[in-house]
Amino acid sequence: MGILVGKDSRVLVQGITGREGSFHTQQMASYGTRVVAGVTPGKSGQVVEGVPVFNTVVQAVREAGADVSIIFVPPAFAADAVMEAAAAGISVIVCITEGIPTLDMVKVKKYLSDKPAVLIGPNCPGIITPGACKVGIMPGYIFREGGIGVISRSGTLTYEVVDQVTKQGLGQSTCIGIGGDPIIGLSFIELLAFFARDDQTKGVVLIGEIGGTAEEEAADFIRENFPKPVVTFIAGQTAPPGRRMGHAGAIISGKSGTAQEKMATLEAAGIRVVLDLTQVGQAVKEVIG
Repeated sequence: MGILVGKDSRVLVQGITGREGSFHTQQMASYGTRVVAGVTPGKSGQVVEGVPVFNTVVQAVREAGADVSIIFVPPAFAADAVMEAAAAGISVIVCITEGIPTLDMVKVKKYLSDKPAVLIGPNCPGIITPGACKVGIMPGYIFREGGIGVISRSGTLTYEVVDQVTKQGLGQSTCIGIGGDPIIGLSFIELLAFFARDDQTKGVVLIGEIGGTAEEEAADFIRENFPKPVVTFIAGQTAPPGRRMGHAGAIISGKSGTAQEKMATLEAAGIRVVLDLTQVGQAVKEVIG
């Protein structure tokens, strides 16, 4: 079954007439995703990759029945695009856009706080329920339907770990890249809660990185509230204090947010921590099977 998206999801592409939007519309449709509409203001009536374009999200929801949105809108306008989707009744919003100003995301978080919509990202690869629905930019061919949930702060490491899991003869229920910006939508804990209720998911791989306290908070949640096995890998084990590594959120200060601190907290919670990235797939097979 997986979580958040599936065969019945009806996907809207905000920014469909741009280069990335049109390319990934084709890629998602080829995977089997039901892409039913696109939105670009002023471009209503156009058709991109066989998908009708509307001026507003409200029109796309009303006329095409869209309930999931993926956003390929430039950073200056992406926050407004997220809020427009939520206001129109979209239930799952995936924001691929990188470089959204932090203050804009503060406004988005406040706006979404009393809305039923959930946000994945920004600055993320998206979400995929293998064999059912891909809402993102990930290479669909490496995924295989199965029982392993994947939650990751790193897009590239998501692909590496999924490829390892697939080569172990295992598959994935749903894989989500949550993004590495300082302010994001769904967190590790919120997604773990979804996976805890999903019958298809037998266990979860959690891919973290330096900076912040998300992994430590997840460790506490797993120890108290998550009944399924978890395997983790923390990127940035050799990062020096004060050095930003890739994502805007991946920065450590003093002893806070270091890979060593995160791994120690996860291990103390009884979670399998893998030190070598190349061994994650094997660990998943041993711990979750």
